[in-house]
Amino acid sequence: MSKLKRFGISLDERLVDKFDRHIKDKKYPTRSKAVGDLIREALVKQEWVAGDEVVGAITLVYDHHRRELVNKLTDIQHKFHELVISSQHIHLDHDNCFEVIVVKGEPKNVENLAYRLRSTKGVKHGALSMATTGKEE
Repeated sequence: MSKLKRFGISLDERLVDKFDRHIKDKKYPTRSKAVGDLIREALVKQEWVAGDEVVGAITLVYDHHRRELVNKLTDIQHKFHELVISSQHIHLDHDNCFEVIVVKGEPKNVENLAYRLRSTKGVKHGALSMATTGKEE
């Protein structure tokens, strides 16, 4: 485990008050934990843009009754097979499905796959959640 390093910052009082309400709402045990998470999030975004390899999850909500939609989504995933690690299909109700696709690869390729899936006609909502592979830490 790495050593802790203490440092101080100066912020506008109103900003600190808002931040304290935020960390209380989110149940952070300390300001340090909240600030550490914000720093990590910024570094992950930087690694995502500049990195050679990233991991993420693409989530989709769609109407499974839409003609050929499931086949189109599967075909797209097969075209990007080197990026797709796993996928899980969940039935939300009679009409709607939720799919989670775990991906790993070059950032531009992962983003391209996410865009292709989200923009497919019949997809109601799609999102890409990015994460680091941890290699740069």
